[in-house]
Amino acid sequence: MSANTAAGTTDPAGPRNRSLPKIPFWAQIVAGLVLGALLGWLARSQDISWLTTTLDKVGSLFVQLLKLAVGPLVFFAILVSITNLRKVNNAARLATRTLLWFMIMSLIAVAIGIAIGLITNPGSGTDLTPKDGKLPEHSGSWIDFLTGIIPTDIITPFSELNVLQIVFMAAVAGIAVLKVGERAKPVLQLSEVVLELLQKALWWVIKLAPLGTIGLIGYAIADYGWDLIGKYATFTADVYVGCALVLFGVYPLLLSTVAKVNPIQFFKGAWPAIQLAFVSRSSVGTMPVTQKSAERLGVPKTYTSFAVPFGSTTKMDGCASIYPAIAAIFVAQIFDVHLGVQDYVLIAFVSVIGSAATAGLTGATIMLTLTLSTLGLPLEGVGLLLAIDPILDMMRTATNVAGQIVAPIIVASRENILDREAYDAATASPVEETAPEPAREKELSAVA
Repeated sequence: MSANTAAGTTDPAGPRNRSLPKIPFWAQIVAGLVLGALLGWLARSQDISWLTTTLDKVGSLFVQLLKLAVGPLVFFAILVSITNLRKVNNAARLATRTLLWFMIMSLIAVAIGIAIGLITNPGSGTDLTPKDGKLPEHSGSWIDFLTGIIPTDIITPFSELNVLQIVFMAAVAGIAVLKVGERAKPVLQLSEVVLELLQKALWWVIKLAPLGTIGLIGYAIADYGWDLIGKYATFTADVYVGCALVLFGVYPLLLSTVAKVNPIQFFKGAWPAIQLAFVSRSSVGTMPVTQKSAERLGVPKTYTSFAVPFGSTTKMDGCASIYPAIAAIFVAQIFDVHLGVQDYVLIAFVSVIGSAATAGLTGATIMLTLTLSTLGLPLEGVGLLLAIDPILDMMRTATNVAGQIVAPIIVASRENILDREAYDAATASPVEETAPEPAREKELSAVA
């Protein structure tokens, strides 16, 4: 024993080895929300232009970083997920059931949206008139939707971030890799490595979410103010209530009755993905966290690697079901257009079939224009809703991402491939640190 130790002198290396208590990621997000709201209120009430500009730049840079990875991430995630199906027994049945549950959940969500819109009449009692609307810069129609799937070249979809065309190219490439077989193995290995690199880079961006939250929330309040929200009070409340009913009502009910699991455990395991989706407003940007959340809730990785990328580009209960249903009723009331039963059926059809038009990016403008054009409603109605869209998009995207985890859990449970021990052990901790691979991957075999 040294003299210093005997004398009780502290080892100088000790303090350097001690780390400060780590602030939970959810607490960082909440702090960002509060600070952003305060700074936004301060910038607007005191007319501090430089603060408004700073908040705008911080939020825009965060979203820009997310979008930077979206194109290649979607391409390689879809390609690899399709090739991973070769490892899955009865892959066609799993894929079919996943798509079926996506459609069922979308149908339930759009029914709730229509019901809320009919009960509350969101377009009545506002000061808005048809003159307040303006044509959107980009609109969607069924012809554009169908013909727009196939790109004219391989560069433009990435430069213009047309996710639907990227999904098409990735699907074709993935199927081609499967058909070529062993000779395409180097391409598959390269794709897997690139996907891993992209996901690692995206994790670094995700760590900036608290700062992004400050900018996005702060600028929304500084630019729009509470007065604007007041004009759209009923409509805003309708979208949030509709999403909340799906998120905290429909999903738990399906989990408890169909999947036979504890809904509270779902929210524990899925919370990191839900809160990031709320802040980032991007289903694709949240994809790595969504997949890890699904895995630690007991869904086998061989299945999540297909279901989550597929869901992140097509499964949009908030943006493609609840929102366009309420928005269509809102626009119809502003423009004094009567909607009949057949119109509500069309809304449901567009929501279930056309949800891929949203493509996992921030905003649901294309999906809304697709709905309005199908119903024959004025597209100027989109202009009425653009100002309030960022505030609505937070809750919509959180609902989207939650549904993208619920569906694989339901399918995995019904196929007896869900690791229920892992599900019951799931926590709300950051998934990057505490979401190891499930202890044992269950064989994805068909149930007789």
